[in-house]
Amino acid sequence: MDHATPLEQALHAARALVLADLVAGEVAEADVVSLVEDSVTHRRWWVEQWPEGVGYLAGLVAQDVQDALLEKYGRWPLCPVCSHGDPHALDVEPELGPDPHWVCAKAGVKVAAVGGLAPVFGAGR
Repeated sequence: MDHATPLEQALHAARALVLADLVAGEVAEADVVSLVEDSVTHRRWWVEQWPEGVGYLAGLVAQDVQDALLEKYGRWPLCPVCSHGDPHALDVEPELGPDPHWVCAKAGVKVAAVGGLAPVFGAGR
């Protein structure tokens, strides 16, 4: 029986958390899922070079996907807290650390853990 290494387990967990947030935001289309896979591939190499960073994978994959989406589609995930003003994306904090959360920098509040965004009903792109 093949047992996944701690690195593979961490990569699978990071992938699952970011995919959960993409599904919640109704943006988990094939091309977007490919961005997650690209990030996981890149971060596998990264954490092989710096094994102590394994606990930071979820936040880094979330940031990678957020950056890639910004280039191709626009801001993600949009802040559900601020109902007025220009739409803005949530940030991942800490940028490099364990237990990453989506936060609204404008309101100064934690919105959800990475992987814990609430579904957006009637959203869509």
